[in-house]
Amino acid sequence: MNKTQITGRIEEAEGKIEQAVGVILDDKGMELKGNVKKNVGKVQAGFGDLKEKIKKQLKRINPGHTAKAS
Repeated sequence: MNKTQITGRIEEAEGKIEQAVGVILDDKGMELKGNVKKNVGKVQAGFGDLKEKIKKQLKRINPGHTAKAS
């Protein structure tokens, strides 16, 4: 797991919490902000997943190569 995946998943979790609090408090602005934050986190985590897949493929193609994904 790389830093981008971790950061994205944290962002996604924070967004889910903020969205839920917005629903509970009937605060549409908070709910919307949480939803956006959740989706940004999903995209970021997905980008991190892609980086990991590329890193694994590079290792498979060139076993001596040490690809660094942050």
